[in-house]
Amino acid sequence: MASPYATSPYVLSLLLLLSIPAVFLLAPRLIPPKTFPTIPDADETEDLALFRRAVLLSAAPSSTAAAASTTPSLLGKPRPQPKVAFLFLTNSDLVFAPLWEKFFAGHKNLFNLYVHADPSAVLTLPATPSFSGRIIPGKATQRASATLISAARRLLAAALLDDPANHFFALLSQSCIPLHPFPTFYRTLFSDNAGPRRRRRSFIEILDDEPTLHDRYYARGDDVMLPEVPYERFRVGSQFFVLTRRHAIMVVRDRRLWNKFKLPCLVKRKYSCYPEEHYFPTLLDMQDPDGCSKFTLTRVNWTDSVTGHPHTYQPEEVSSDLIRELRKSNGTYTHMFARKFAPECLGPLMEIADSVILRD
Repeated sequence: MASPYATSPYVLSLLLLLSIPAVFLLAPRLIPPKTFPTIPDADETEDLALFRRAVLLSAAPSSTAAAASTTPSLLGKPRPQPKVAFLFLTNSDLVFAPLWEKFFAGHKNLFNLYVHADPSAVLTLPATPSFSGRIIPGKATQRASATLISAARRLLAAALLDDPANHFFALLSQSCIPLHPFPTFYRTLFSDNAGPRRRRRSFIEILDDEPTLHDRYYARGDDVMLPEVPYERFRVGSQFFVLTRRHAIMVVRDRRLWNKFKLPCLVKRKYSCYPEEHYFPTLLDMQDPDGCSKFTLTRVNWTDSVTGHPHTYQPEEVSSDLIRELRKSNGTYTHMFARKFAPECLGPLMEIADSVILRD
């Protein structure tokens, strides 16, 4: 005979009440948290093949010999002068190309230029001479994802493959401008020998005390970065850097840390998700901390940032005083570049290019 309490509404209500806490406890374990999309496997496969070619070529004896000094070889032939690879990461027109043309003028044997443009970007302006034909095969990029890391690594790999004389690799955006003449920048890079065994250093910002470091570390979830990246080794820094050739190779060779940093962030923590500001400083600080300056050569104004974007300078702000102020730095060297400038600033900047920007 069935118990008269088996279907009692009081019993059912009690069981329902008791089950509510269990639902709250178990739901997060049963339902995976919502994340941003992962990088497509096809993109990963193509990138891996590109990076392998870059590393193998850079390890070849001929590549090492070519990336040498300006002194004559034993056969009396001059070795190629060391060059700077300028890597432009963009999702819009390179509006400041005319200003960069002035910067590059007269130094075509000392630099190479490479552009990664998001395939969805609509580029309407005709390419200026230095930028013509310099766009590398690109893939989609977006904020709060590791796609910006992938794009920078593609630029590094393309530059490594293209010319063994590329000694330094400067990552810039379409909103960057130069603050000094090219010779000043070139001398700054090649005169620095403060690294171990008097080697040249990379100019990359590396911070371990940034106020939002904790939230940034856990942007992918609790303990996701372990064991490869413990919290005490996690670093943050500017997305824009100048790397030596050995560090560029180090970046495209890496798989271990990339497998962590490519993991998608949690949607609920998107305002702490800036992988491109974490991967490079963390990797280089782990592998060669003394080979890095710990500061960037690109000036950014964060005083009134909005949703992760720095201050954007407008035409009325452009002046000789602004350029001189942007040059100032707490590091050993002055800033060489600055961002973020609105496209409408081109006119005012060109007006002071010869008299201020390209004159020390």
